[in-house]
Amino acid sequence: MDTMADKLKGEMMDLQHGSAFIKNAKIQASTDYAVTAGSHVCVVTAGVRQRVGETRLDLVQRNTDVLKKIIPELVKHSPDAILLIASNPVDILTYVSWKISGLPKHRVIGSGTNLDSARFRYMLSSKLGVASTSCHGYIIGEHGDSSVPVWSGVNIAGVMLRDLNKSVGQEGDPENWKDTHMKVVNAAYEVIKLKGYTSWAIGLSLTEIVRALITDSNTIHPVTTCIKGEHGVEGDVFLSLPCVLGRHGMYDVIRQPLNDHEREMLLKSANLMLKIQADIKL
Repeated sequence: MDTMADKLKGEMMDLQHGSAFIKNAKIQASTDYAVTAGSHVCVVTAGVRQRVGETRLDLVQRNTDVLKKIIPELVKHSPDAILLIASNPVDILTYVSWKISGLPKHRVIGSGTNLDSARFRYMLSSKLGVASTSCHGYIIGEHGDSSVPVWSGVNIAGVMLRDLNKSVGQEGDPENWKDTHMKVVNAAYEVIKLKGYTSWAIGLSLTEIVRALITDSNTIHPVTTCIKGEHGVEGDVFLSLPCVLGRHGMYDVIRQPLNDHEREMLLKSANLMLKIQADIKL
């Protein structure tokens, strides 16, 4: 789905020409929302592009206005679908999509910090010299500048990083792990500065989330969901926590043990989101 018919047709043809290399899939494209009818998952990536030097939160109202046109049409044609939001700022826009759609919370999720966590693991692996798939750690909270690295849970093959370095990720850390989180926060800005936009990593992240939804895998991914009541958060704020995903959407939130500093950072992020939500014109 797109509004630019010629570009849309070109993208469709390009994908169709490669269909022999993938499992059988029906590839369609249209400017008419009717083509999405009966969808199990609707992935929303529409929105104005983030400019160099612009934060994700600067995009709020501009992309809210875009989603106000899209979400009702998707729900009209696929009332039982799961909405997966990737448009930025994803946490706020997942909240906006939930409000506009009228769908239950477990069927409206955002790509959240799934990519942030992947970036985190990649950077951990680069510093430690092991594969990123063997590094276990999560970024939670906002997909953005106020994201929270859960240093207290980072481990390699069950070996907790905090047991090797008591001040990991904190001020005075001799190994300066805090810098790793800052690289995660700035990663998208760096890519945008170099090539104008991000595409491949977020595409792979969304593929992983969609696979979990359509295969009913019950795998855990840090995605944007309503976290009211979690870790002392009050109000209908949407941020990322590790969630169990399956055919019917978000099944459950994994209640990670957080230390006082991590909890404080998460609450600070939640309060920031609540203030922004209050100013949105729906």
